[in-house]
Amino acid sequence: MFLAVARAGQILAASKRLGLNHATLSRRVTALEEALKTRLLIRRTNGCDLTAEGEIFLNAAERMETEMLAAQAQVGRIDTVIAGTVRVGAPDGFGVSFLAPRLGRLTARFPELRIQLVPVPRSFSLSQREADIAITLERPEQGRLISAKLTDYTLGLYASQAYLESYGVPETVDDLKAHRRIGYVEDLIFTASLNFTGEIMRSWDASFEISSATGQTEAVRSSAGIGILHNYIARQYDELVRILPDTTITRGYWTTYHESARDLVRVRTVVDFLQELVTEEHGIFL
Repeated sequence: MFLAVARAGQILAASKRLGLNHATLSRRVTALEEALKTRLLIRRTNGCDLTAEGEIFLNAAERMETEMLAAQAQVGRIDTVIAGTVRVGAPDGFGVSFLAPRLGRLTARFPELRIQLVPVPRSFSLSQREADIAITLERPEQGRLISAKLTDYTLGLYASQAYLESYGVPETVDDLKAHRRIGYVEDLIFTASLNFTGEIMRSWDASFEISSATGQTEAVRSSAGIGILHNYIARQYDELVRILPDTTITRGYWTTYHESARDLVRVRTVVDFLQELVTEEHGIFL
């Protein structure tokens, strides 16, 4: 019951999920707090927040749940429910263009599982629970984190057909100096892996800087200039033309989560599903 309330953020929503009367569930949670001699929830008219003690108890309760689910599976109950919320933090290009259209398959498979996809161009703190799973561009070197390579992917130079008809097609990297270029906002680059331009030109000197991979794609589509785009994203648009095709940049995606989540069934389920997706469509990344 406590897990249901903690995951739903509301006693009313949790009571509906459990098939219990709202008042009954509220009394049971109060009884739990009295038995533990501590306050687990801050109850408000619009929902509940966990206290610091509630966060501690949540971690313990999830470990209890994990052990129970494992025991049920071992004694032959294979229809164990995968439930709860998993927040996935991802670079915006991968999150918006690849994950968003595909994660619905996972929630259809496990109706009690709630996925929160946070596709933004920054890093995530797993230890501070900003995300349960982070898609990272590098394997973390520090912290109590578990990482696995998801896939490598490639990037290339692109322009719109309309732009090339107006300004011509660059034949060499040096020709790019005569063209408008699109790039990242340099002081917002949170990892050296995102510094793509340095592998092509010493000074990219973009006329239009956007701190978002999807934003850069849209800018190139609008004929604002030439950009370095993810190939698996750019190939979706017929109006984009790959230029200087021998110029290729390779990067990688990693799945990373805190070791305290190692035994959480819902987290492992999402990690496995992410690998399943990428394996199915491995060819689009390389």
